[in-house]
Amino acid sequence: MFRFPLFIAMILTIAFGGGILVSLYALDATAGFGAIKLGAWEAFPQLQTEEADPYAKSHRARAGRLLYGSAEGLMFTAKVDDDGERLNADCSYRISGQTPAARIWTLFTADNGGSPASLQTGLPGALNSWTVLRNPDSTFTIDISSRARPGNWLAVPAAGTFQLVLTLFDTPTAGSSGVIDLAMPKLQKTGCGNA
Repeated sequence: MFRFPLFIAMILTIAFGGGILVSLYALDATAGFGAIKLGAWEAFPQLQTEEADPYAKSHRARAGRLLYGSAEGLMFTAKVDDDGERLNADCSYRISGQTPAARIWTLFTADNGGSPASLQTGLPGALNSWTVLRNPDSTFTIDISSRARPGNWLAVPAAGTFQLVLTLFDTPTAGSSGVIDLAMPKLQKTGCGNA
């Protein structure tokens, strides 16, 4: 007698629970369509505009982050190096080259959710265009490692994977369609373990 209503309740619970879990997974898996990939760097130029797709708008609302307008800036993230391997705290990396034209840029190490990584107090977790040491031709080299390096050095979390977030502020590239033609800095692995 109670078998049929119990069966219906169980099916509805599985259907609604599964639908909610799949929706949450879809929101965490992507920030939206229209990604532009330049080497290791990835950006979503339409993410903060009216033309953003429904998934991007939902992702933006759920994260509760303040995004930049198309004339204010453009955020690039790197979860992999130029060879396509995931960034890992056990390895060392080097960023070299130049950024696209911008009034100022910032670079910081982030956890897998995009929030600034928690580092030991006193370690440099961020750099910007005013503090980075440059070569005479205006290029720069930044070492990314858990061990201190001379020159430009960016610390990484103690263990696990991480990502890098490079934000260009007041840049003409943020509002133009020529984003695909940009030259981004190279991100290369220099060694793992004690190397």
